Amino acid sequence: MSEPAADGLGNFLRTRRARITPQDAGLPPSMGIRRVPGLRREEVALLAGVSAEYYERLERGRTKNASASVLDSVARVLRLNAAERDHLYALAAPTGSKRPRTAATRLRPGLRRALDLVTDVPALVLGPRQDLIAINDLGAAFYAGLDLLPPGQRNMLRYLFTVDAARELYDDWAATARTVVAELRRYAGTHPHDPKLADLVGDLAVRDRDFRCWWAEHDVYLRDHGSKRYHHPVVGDLELGYEAMKPVGEPDLTFGTHTVEAHSPSAEALALLSSWSNPPRPYRTVDTPEPTAPKSSPTDPDTTP
Repeated sequence: MSEPAADGLGNFLRTRRARITPQDAGLPPSMGIRRVPGLRREEVALLAGVSAEYYERLERGRTKNASASVLDSVARVLRLNAAERDHLYALAAPTGSKRPRTAATRLRPGLRRALDLVTDVPALVLGPRQDLIAINDLGAAFYAGLDLLPPGQRNMLRYLFTVDAARELYDDWAATARTVVAELRRYAGTHPHDPKLADLVGDLAVRDRDFRCWWAEHDVYLRDHGSKRYHHPVVGDLELGYEAMKPVGEPDLTFGTHTVEAHSPSAEALALLSSWSNPPRPYRTVDTPEPTAPKSSPTDPDTTP
């Protein structure tokens, strides 16, 4: 299911032009029956100011080193957003036979401490392909069913599409899952030869019809911030914001943290979940020593071999 770079570019451009009608693009209505939805190749070429032959070669992945001005024109005609524009540039750029970089699978100590210091909201660190690198205690309690995945397969796409509890957690599971698929599609544009990507896409495509359909749509998305509604099996309904950040020096990692309005019902629900998942230790004063077991005598009959 993971296409070579040339096929990825062609499929992406075809799905983008299928969204735009001639009327949307300012063209006069055409006579007769249109065989394709949206714009034809020659119409994109006309509006972008390039020859129809050149645009056809571009869509077929047969044009190397397309100029920035041509890509800008195509992006303008197809009304690409910022994430889609970056994806177009990534797909059109020659990739050669470069192998993907080996991403970190463990956090450096400072990032690990920073994650552990986030105690009142769920937080996690994701690697390439939405692989789960680390998660704080409240995050582990919040993402119900995440622990059902084997340690080597803890990945947010696997969680969304293979764990039933994930479908119950998100108030709008379909919108969330579709967005995460679009994030993976964006990653595929810059890492088309990643073998782990091919394995992940192939596995999920076999398992889930929704994943197959959304992957074929070639939508791309860049997560930065927003909000979602959840229904947690322990504490009920919550509305949480989220922020996604790239740690300096770790371009393949995403530090994601939820946010919550102070004193809101959602904040109270998270506090309850935190106390439920991390019960406090019995109180003792600083100068009261913990009880110690009496030392056994070597001649005690209970301890004599």
